[in-house]
Amino acid sequence: MNTNQTSSLAIQVVDAIKHVVGSASVSLHEPCFVGNEWLYLKECLDSTYVSSVGKFVDRFEAELASYTGAKYAVAVVNGTAALHVSLLLAGVQQGDEVLIPALTFIATANAVSYCGAKPHFVESEMTTLGMDPKALRNYLNSISEIRNEQCVNLKTGSVIRAIVPMHTFGHPVDIGGLLGVAKDFHLVLIEDAAESLGSTINGKHTGTFGLMGTLSFNGNKTITTGGGGAILTNDSELAKRAKYLTTTAKEPHRLEYVHDEIGYNYRLPNLNAALGCAQLEQLPEFLNLKRNLFQQYQEAFAKIPNTQIITEPNDSHSNFWLQTLLLNESIENQRDDILLATNDAGFMTRPIWKLINQLKPYQKCQSMELPIAESLSRRLINLPSSPQIMMENSA
Repeated sequence: MNTNQTSSLAIQVVDAIKHVVGSASVSLHEPCFVGNEWLYLKECLDSTYVSSVGKFVDRFEAELASYTGAKYAVAVVNGTAALHVSLLLAGVQQGDEVLIPALTFIATANAVSYCGAKPHFVESEMTTLGMDPKALRNYLNSISEIRNEQCVNLKTGSVIRAIVPMHTFGHPVDIGGLLGVAKDFHLVLIEDAAESLGSTINGKHTGTFGLMGTLSFNGNKTITTGGGGAILTNDSELAKRAKYLTTTAKEPHRLEYVHDEIGYNYRLPNLNAALGCAQLEQLPEFLNLKRNLFQQYQEAFAKIPNTQIITEPNDSHSNFWLQTLLLNESIENQRDDILLATNDAGFMTRPIWKLINQLKPYQKCQSMELPIAESLSRRLINLPSSPQIMMENSA
């Protein structure tokens, strides 16, 4: 395709975004503070309880559990810490392998590495952007066998201990298919729901299907605590153990500091939890605004051939965390032209992550064939997605 045609497509994309967001510069995803944030932060500061003990931590955990339908929520410093501890609680240990998507943020793989285990990369499917359960089942049938109720990798001899599906950009994976794979191959399933707070599958919240689920409240997520995460579970013993390990494995004692194993200083500070409580109050409105933004983008890009906005899978309700443009294979070579043109126009767009198996720390880890993940990595562009875009446009 010649330069003039490339420029024409990039201009069309810029115009479509401008039609939705207006002409002012916009970031990819900004936090939105229009509720009780200042009030709760002031109350927290006045109490002097700004670290890992305080009423806002307890309140945030209780409200998270209530919102998601999980019996327990344990608040921690970030989503990576939540996944690290969840993997430990699932029994992942030195030398194990953990199935994760190749198409994910590097934190998913890093959390596996923190346990001394190795990531084992899984193919994606086009409809959900997440793990493909059918392809995975066929793959495991060819490279593993069950010994003593454990899934053993025939190539490495290592136990494949767990599977960690990630709900990409807030769009739920085929969790039913993956739960079936987990059951048949004796795998513990832990959901990486870092991006999917507010997303449901047949009315049930993501992060509540597996043994545990993890959330992130980083500054670019649908709601933020500045930095933060949480572990969701319906198992009281796991919740108790998670809270214990993330509080440096400190035994209760009136005077002494007693620690009977290696723990982690991972508990969420009260100050961050105060921010989270205010944000959680606004989550339903944020979700409505983000769905409206999706509909505006969908309408705008319907006029541009060979492009489409990623929508929610069947039987799912997505939070639309990051709005995502999919280019047809015929124009995938124009992705970078579009990225440059949109950013030059003041609209922050980004390519999706490089596949994790292509990054230096993980190039030697085992992987499925990844034709769909590789194709998606060349064709997806994240668009400005902040909820306040719709607030400002309706003002």
